[in-house]
Amino acid sequence: MERIPVIEIFGPTIQGEGMVIGQKTMFVRTAGCDYRCRWCDSSFTWDGSAKHEVEWLTPEQIWQQLKQLGDDRFGHVTISGGNPALLKGLSALVTHLKEKGVRIGLETQGSVWHDSFDDIDDLTISPKPPSSNMETNFATLDMIMDRLATHRGRVSLKVVVFNDQDFSYATYVHQRYPSVPFYVQVGNDHIHEADDVTLRLNLLQKLEWLVEQVIQSKHMNDVCVLPQLHTLLWGNRRGV
Repeated sequence: MERIPVIEIFGPTIQGEGMVIGQKTMFVRTAGCDYRCRWCDSSFTWDGSAKHEVEWLTPEQIWQQLKQLGDDRFGHVTISGGNPALLKGLSALVTHLKEKGVRIGLETQGSVWHDSFDDIDDLTISPKPPSSNMETNFATLDMIMDRLATHRGRVSLKVVVFNDQDFSYATYVHQRYPSVPFYVQVGNDHIHEADDVTLRLNLLQKLEWLVEQVIQSKHMNDVCVLPQLHTLLWGNRRGV
């Protein structure tokens, strides 16, 4: 049976990002990523610092942990990472969760296609802007967005924005795929800040700046601007 490298399972909580912001959900965070984003707030999934926490679990073992934590208090599961689209066992997990009657959310940067995307209820494609120090392969992203044109669930694009260059990148992505629901979200560039009040003030200032950029842009008339809700609520803590 397929096993998946899981670094943490937690919840119930709420989704803090993207089109399902505020959605009550459980989280399954997988290990491994093909990116090394400079500001990644989940770098422990790929930098080796939490390798002792990784468990190789079957879909049923994952389900049992979800039920132990959430009991009957959830109907939605978010598969996160890292980049869960890299995992061969993802399809088996998605199938198992669907058989249990839960809705599934998943976020990936759009660097690789996975056949399980077709069965994801809330799929967020989040290409990474210049501040990440990563480079988007638009040929691959084009292929993925083309294949998702007939997706049965909800699909959206989300770009995290830290600065003017990121905003220009987000504008380009939105114009490249104008028919796809599009979200811009404030980036957290204080991922090691322990003072929640200081962190919130910084994030709200960045949110005000981002809202003003969208307001002034003639190319961003059909986008949504979001905070990073979980960080506003709980700071940089894990497992919330």
